[in-house]
Order: sequence, then structure tokens, then C-alpha cells
Amino acid sequence: MDVKMNETQYDASQIQVLEGLEAVRKRPGMYIGTTSSAGLHHLVYEIVDNSIDEALAGYCKNIVVTISEGDVITVSDDGRGIPVDIQEQTGKSALEVVFTVLHAGGKFGGGGYKVSGGLHGVGASVVNALSEWLEVEVHKNGKIHQMKFARGEITQGMTVIGETDRTGTTVRFKPDPEMFTDTTVYDFDILHTRLREEAFLNAGVHITIDDQRPESADKDVSERYDAMCYEGGIREFVRFINKNKTPVHEEVIYMAGEKEDSMAEVAMQYHDGYNEIIVSFANNVHTPEGGMHEEGFKRALTNAINSYGKKMKYLKEDDKVSGDDCREGLTCVISVKLTEAQFEGQTKAKLGNSEMRTLVNAIVSEKLEIFLEENPGVGKAIIEKAMTAARAREAARKARESVRRKTGLESGQMPDKLQDCNERDPALTEIYIVEGDSAAGSAIQGRDSRFQAILAMWGKMLNVEKARAEKIYGNDKLYPLIVALGAGIGEDFNIEKLRYHKIIIMSDADVDGAHIRTLLLTFFFRYMRPLIDNGFVYSAVPPLYKLTRGKTVRVAYSDEERDRVSAELRGDNPNVKVEIQRYKGLGEMNKEELWETTMDPERRTLRRITLDDAVRADEIFTILMGEQVEPRKEWIEKNAKYAVNIDI
Repeated sequence: MDVKMNETQYDASQIQVLEGLEAVRKRPGMYIGTTSSAGLHHLVYEIVDNSIDEALAGYCKNIVVTISEGDVITVSDDGRGIPVDIQEQTGKSALEVVFTVLHAGGKFGGGGYKVSGGLHGVGASVVNALSEWLEVEVHKNGKIHQMKFARGEITQGMTVIGETDRTGTTVRFKPDPEMFTDTTVYDFDILHTRLREEAFLNAGVHITIDDQRPESADKDVSERYDAMCYEGGIREFVRFINKNKTPVHEEVIYMAGEKEDSMAEVAMQYHDGYNEIIVSFANNVHTPEGGMHEEGFKRALTNAINSYGKKMKYLKEDDKVSGDDCREGLTCVISVKLTEAQFEGQTKAKLGNSEMRTLVNAIVSEKLEIFLEENPGVGKAIIEKAMTAARAREAARKARESVRRKTGLESGQMPDKLQDCNERDPALTEIYIVEGDSAAGSAIQGRDSRFQAILAMWGKMLNVEKARAEKIYGNDKLYPLIVALGAGIGEDFNIEKLRYHKIIIMSDADVDGAHIRTLLLTFFFRYMRPLIDNGFVYSAVPPLYKLTRGKTVRVAYSDEERDRVSAELRGDNPNVKVEIQRYKGLGEMNKEELWETTMDPERRTLRRITLDDAVRADEIFTILMGEQVEPRKEWIEKNAKYAVNIDI
């Protein structure tokens, strides 16, 4: 979509000060959400968003993000350059104000930007406050202006260091280890994913990421450098998401429109799978919880498909396909741009502007109807897919009711394989999903029955990536899990009914165990997604080795830890014998060992399963568990070098 050029002069008069920079270093979480890895990467997004806003205003075509030795970040653009003249309210240069005053920027009505993602105006100043040092260079008015800071304090005032024939801003900073105590190491893939999204959402803007750290030198070029520019915009985004799927129709359906200062565009394509992916953005900010723009799209899509089905006599007058039926196998990207975006919270997870529901609804209602009538082959394929989904949903309902009758679910009867706990408050309970009867037996004997429940799983379970819901309800491996958790699945899922707030997958540290974990996670991701979104799913980490010296017994979770513990047990005497036993499976451990190493909350190690990037997660599950062999083969060949401790 072409964004209208804003011809207003961008100078200090448009930088408005709302309040001074305070408390960022004291309470950084208030401004960037967290000081963990997510917060570290958020610093980059804040600076990049400023460059993207210049692109939205029509002044920036190239953005380069570089990761240098020591995890120093450089973000450079060819926009207009941050204003350097005096800002009236403060009597200071606008450049100084932007980097030292919280809630100062050109996005509060001064006319600098029509649309912007950085509506809170905290970006540059917060990054400055949380950096060990920061340098900014502005190419503007034929001169290069430079300022330097350390932990938010000015170390070099604005200085002209040379002449230039271009415009733009370069910000270079090093995150402060005093603030980011978990890690200050940037993950290339995380930054790459976010910047690729920005390139898709801003058609024609060139965005480059370049990892120049010495430790990255031995990686493939694709793992340390990418120059991205997508003239097709979100149409190419949809093709990217569907690259490992089989599309129902080749052409990506694209719809766009605008009203006053608001714009919306939608790209969609159906594939032959069963899973729905809707990725939405407002002013380039990802809205993972959706909002008004998604509501408008869903309503219009359902109405348009039902209207088309009746018009073409695929549906009888009293027949109807539901919204879920219409979205089965749909990949859709929605991008809206507006002047006064109302986000819910600083994390901007949900869009609250009701006028965007109206705009998106109007665009999709009008243009999807036209597309379907002009492309009857595609229209027929889409309505038939929705009708098939409706029949499958009805079959799933019957299967669910049949299983409920057979299992006595309505009476609250729990599955035979479940050994429940005594506590009834879900916030205080946990359930171990254990592979194999012998391991489950040890877990049942060794657990703390006050709050720990055990559910035994056996054999290979259903791969839900290749199955519909009616198959799941009748599956003897998965149904006991559904009943035990108590929250239902799919469209019936209700997290309020969940019986345990810690769901712990406990499988062996070998290939079979990894396969079972993957099957379970695929099931949770596709049919119980809120479990992962709310942080309720964990993976237990059983030890790999048992080391014994006399009566002293220790365990190790890796080869490196094994060697270190062995050296500690030997002490100064290299001739001391240390017996090292490799655990082959959880079933080998007695109840005491299992409790001490894997189940005791005071000593165990758990990995929480999180979902930072839904698009990437969908891609991985599709590759690993889907029908197509070639993408899976390529993925395995590419990632085999990272595999460790494989026990075949």
C-alpha cells in the first residue's frame, strides 16, 4: 500500500515534552515489559520503530541493523534525521530532548507524523537510559551532528563533526549489563523475524540485518545476514507463511481501502490443512490478541462466504457455515494504519479502535464478494472447504457426545490412567504426563500426592497435524488427557475449567521421548493454544547421568556437568574411582531418584514452553509434523549439526 506523503516540515516545533525522564533505570519493566531477553531485544525494536515511522511518513527507504562485537547494536536509516534545532519548551536541542526526556517525540500531535507505532514516545530515551553507552549521529542540513551518552547522562553535547550530502539518523548503543542481568547477548533469529515482518508490512522499504560478531563468522550467510525488500508487501507475507503448505488457490486474495486518515489492507489464502492463522498489525505493531480490525475481518468473511454460497446455490436458504468453518485452513495478514491508535496496555497486544472494525468490515465485505464472483473456481473451492469443515464440526460434536456417554464424562469420572492429587485449587496443582507404565509407577510412588497428579501415556499417540477434531475425541491416547485437564479442546476450550496450572511433560531424553514431546506440544499448540499462551506447559528435565563415589551420589544433566561433577568427586586424588551410570530412561529410576531429580520442586529443573513467534511456531509444526516430506528433509539437514546427546 502506498502511504501518503506528509509534506509538513519536520523540525523542533513538532517535538513536544510531556514529562522528564525519571525512574527508567529504577523500574525498567514499566517501560519495556521485562529485563529478560525479550526486553533486551525490545531496545532494538524501539529504535527501528523510529526509522519505520520515517518510512510510513514517506521519507525513508533504507534501514540497516548491525550487531557488532560485544553485542553493540547500530541502527541506521536515510530518513529526514532527528531535528537538531532548539525545542521551545526546554531551550535545548530537539536531539537532546528526544534522547533524555521521557514522553518526548514527534508523535503527539505536533504534525511530524500522520501514523506511528511508537505512540508512547518513550523509545529513544528509554533505550538511552538502559544502555551502558549510546551514540547518535544525525545527517541533516548538510552537517553531521553527534551526541554521546552513558546510562542516560550526556557525555558529549551535540557537536558538528563533519559535512554530509545526505540525510538520516544512526544510533549505536550497548545494553547495560547492570540492567539486563539475565543476558546481553542478542539472538539473530529473534531480530531477523521481527525485521522481516517490518519489511513485509512496509512494501518497498529495504531492511538489512547484519551480524558481524566474531562468534558468528562460522555460521551460514543465511544465519547472519539478510537484505529484505518485499514489493508485494503482505501478499508476500502470506506466501511466506504458507510456503510449506499446499494452497487451495494459487492467487493470494488482496483487499485494501482507506477512509479519511485510516488505511487497511488484508491478504489471505487458503491451504489444504485445518489450522487457521490470522496475523494482525496496527501501525506495524503486532497485535497478538487481535482487536477491532480482526473482529471486522472475521464478521465480513463469514457473511461474504455465506452470501456467496447461497447466491451460487451451494448452500440452501436455511443453511449456514460458521465463522470457524469459514476460517479453517485460512492464512491471513491484516495491517491497519491510523492516526490515533488505541492499544490496550504498553505491550500493545490488542487494538481498541472501533472505527477499524467498521473500515475492515466494509473493505472485505465489498471486495471479497467481487473477487469470488470474478473467480468462480476459487469461490467454489473456498465454499466447499467451509462446508467440509461444517460437516467435520458436526461429526466432532457427535463424536464428543458419544465419547461422553461411553466414558461417563458428564458424571465427572476421571480416566483410569490418572492418579489425581488431593488439592483442588488449580493454581496449586500440577500434573505430570509420563511416558510408559514403569516410569509412571515410580512417579506415582515418589510424588507428593497433596498437589502432584500423574497421567500415564503409552505408545505413540495421534499426530494431530494430520487429523480433524472428530478423530481426536475418539483417540484412546489423547482423550484421557482431554478429560484429565478438564478444559475441552478447540472452539470448546475454556481455560477457566483447567484443573492444573502446571502441565509437565516428562519423557525420556532420547529420540522416542523427543517424539512424544513433539506430538504433545503439537496437540497443545493446535487445540489448547491458551495453555502455552498462559505459560502453563512445562517440560521436565531428567538427569542424563548418575555419579557415585562411595556413599556420595550426584546427578548430571549434560556431558559438561558430568565431567565437572566427576572432577569434584575425585578432588585432589585422580585415582579415586567414580562410577558413572548413563540413565537410559525414566523407568530405570526408583521412586526416590525420580522424586529427588525430576519431581521435587526444591531441586528439579523445568523448562517452560513459551511462544514468542506464532508464525515461526506454526511453520516448525507444519514442517515436522505435516504431510510434505521435502521441507522436513531440508530442515533436518540444516539443523542436524545442532543435535546433541542423541540416544538412538
